[in-house]
Amino acid sequence: MLPNFEDCILDHIAIAVEDLENSVEKFSQLGLVFDSKREVVESQKVKTAFCSIDQNSHIELLEPTDETSTIQKFIDKKGGGIHHLCFRVPDVLKKQKELEKLGVNFIYPEPFDGAGNCLVNFIHPKSMNGVLVELSEKK
Repeated sequence: MLPNFEDCILDHIAIAVEDLENSVEKFSQLGLVFDSKREVVESQKVKTAFCSIDQNSHIELLEPTDETSTIQKFIDKKGGGIHHLCFRVPDVLKKQKELEKLGVNFIYPEPFDGAGNCLVNFIHPKSMNGVLVELSEKK
């Protein structure tokens, strides 16, 4: 049985950037308005900036704060650009278990604290035809 995706909403598109404030300035030229708050997510070694697109979706800019950050490794390998898609779900652990039963592989065995007071986990790109997908639950 396939999982129910009616409760799955696009939360954000994450973009890896080398210089957060420069990128905020460039995207702002399009008319986008970024929140003035910046959040450092220590577990992922990134600093973030968010911009609302509509009542559900955002653009998230990710700047590495450490050379060992997965975002820094992504930039070193591919350059800046779209890093992942994030879908908000009511219960990330429940959704993870549903998907694992279908053979979907996750990067981390359990969800963990992410940006914006959310519980998150990432689906391995090999399970999503090369696209890194994050599942997120507001706490």
